[in-house]
Amino acid sequence: MKRMTRLVMILAIAAVTMFLGRPASAQDQDFSKVQIKVTKVSGNIYMLEGAGGNIAASVGEDGIVIVDDQFAPLADKIQAALKDLGVTNKPVRFVINTHYHGDHTGGNEPFNNAGSTIIAHDNVRKRLETGGTAGNGASVKIENKPAAKAALPVITFEHDVTVHLNGEDIRAMHFPSGHTDGDSIIFFPKNNVVHMGDDFVRYGFPFVDVASGGSVQGIIDAMEKTAAQLPADVKVIPGHGALSNLDDVRAYTKMLKETSAVVQKELGERKTLDQMKQARILAPWEKFSGSFINTDAFIETLYNSLTGHKGEFLKHN
Repeated sequence: MKRMTRLVMILAIAAVTMFLGRPASAQDQDFSKVQIKVTKVSGNIYMLEGAGGNIAASVGEDGIVIVDDQFAPLADKIQAALKDLGVTNKPVRFVINTHYHGDHTGGNEPFNNAGSTIIAHDNVRKRLETGGTAGNGASVKIENKPAAKAALPVITFEHDVTVHLNGEDIRAMHFPSGHTDGDSIIFFPKNNVVHMGDDFVRYGFPFVDVASGGSVQGIIDAMEKTAAQLPADVKVIPGHGALSNLDDVRAYTKMLKETSAVVQKELGERKTLDQMKQARILAPWEKFSGSFINTDAFIETLYNSLTGHKGEFLKHN
């Protein structure tokens, strides 16, 4: 039984490692068969899906702006997919990172080498530059190596920045302590589109990088503040998953608030983390349990978010 439990843990850690795109795992993956799917979202805004986080692209006569860039081996395929649109023969001028994880920033170096300017929140550059531990403060733990100099954002901001291109005021706004401490949500107001990064995902319970300053409460705050300022018919690009709308965002936020309330109640009754797991307190939300973040991992995430605990492995930081 102990051997089986250990095997399950090893497989779970391997799955998480691959998802976050550590350099070693990215090298081990076969990207040759990955195809880039392009979906027109609205006007000159497109969504690109491949391996890793969803990409948003503003494509026009002034050039191209993309939000996130997946993994380095896919950079040429992403460039080709944008060129195949036939909208412009101009290059990718800017790349905006929604956060620092490798499945969203792995392409920074090749895009920079091709002439793109990388833009991100201050903390994205800091975390890419130093590397360190990512995780939920418990069973999910990943070590990230420092990124190459060419992968670092060259323009950073504290609160927000606007790129004026293709007749659009593309605004990146920082929302603190959500998926990580460097999250940005990207607004395309003219085209009524928003890219929410990994603050909003469609694969089930979200991965919240508590070790990198994230919290479920920060995501809830980001979702509520963003939803309040968006038109009812806005098109929402999630960090992962299908093109969405505000109803999807509200349902996701409702789940986060409900599950947080359950864990908070248990904390008020002085229940331990193990007791919460054994009692299966999140059973009513079991449909959100996935191969990446299962129910127990999300209980850990909520527990650590609500208590401010980042895990024993962070004591040296």
